[in-house]
Amino acid sequence: MHFTEVLSNKVAAKNARVVFPEFEEPRIAQAMGRLADDGICQPVGLGDDTERYAQALVDARGMAPKIASRLVSKPLYRAAAMVAAGEADAMVAGAVAPSRRVIEAASMAIGLTDDVNVPSSFFLMLFPDGRALIFSDCAVNVAPDADALTSIARSSQATGEALLGEARVALLSFSTMNSGAGDSVELVRQVAERTGFLGPVQGDAALMPEIAARKGAGGGDANVLIFPSLDAGNIAYKLAVALGGAQALGPILQGFRKPVCDLSRGATVDDIVAATVVTLALG
Repeated sequence: MHFTEVLSNKVAAKNARVVFPEFEEPRIAQAMGRLADDGICQPVGLGDDTERYAQALVDARGMAPKIASRLVSKPLYRAAAMVAAGEADAMVAGAVAPSRRVIEAASMAIGLTDDVNVPSSFFLMLFPDGRALIFSDCAVNVAPDADALTSIARSSQATGEALLGEARVALLSFSTMNSGAGDSVELVRQVAERTGFLGPVQGDAALMPEIAARKGAGGGDANVLIFPSLDAGNIAYKLAVALGGAQALGPILQGFRKPVCDLSRGATVDDIVAATVVTLALG
């Protein structure tokens, strides 16, 4: 059974409610229909209980009532407030809205988990040989400092556990252990010391046991790869698609209290359905 089929079956059992604030967009409307017809989730549009949504922001996020009322008049904030109010289990947006707006709405209405201080993103990378890997962060944080990279790594660990069953995290660098030096190496080393994750480690040593053994870098069986910058992560996932034939599902946001998906504005109906499945598997 294909990896996405396994996830779909897992997600369907939850019968989760997913709010799509861009429900009038044709691709979103078609994806919502498919998700409902296939029994994957209960797709919903925007609710009409303004007072309840505003109160959810006041209660959960400590917002002033007037500010909360004003925010829930906007579709993205209204959808996020529906999640905060317990009227939806997840939010999927971004087919029309820019990423920063989706992240702002989720940050203000839903909030981050206690152990992270920045939202981040990941791609679920599915390779022709059957491997499934998490690549993070490839879409949100341009040049994370040690605190941000620590949050990315911890969020990605939770993502790996939810999607892959086990998270073997590797903090990537151009240096393996003590083979190189520089600011970026020291950044990764600092995060490795904080988290206990493998790093700094080069990509081949993270993924290939024989190289890992030669370089003294653990098991070489990582399934969650943390990139030190957006440059590195974005370049890597696009090369994996173009040269390695991988399928990239995402970007999916992580680090929030409830599942949130930020779709690519170029997402197809198939992309939206797949991204929704992956998002719900996190919950």
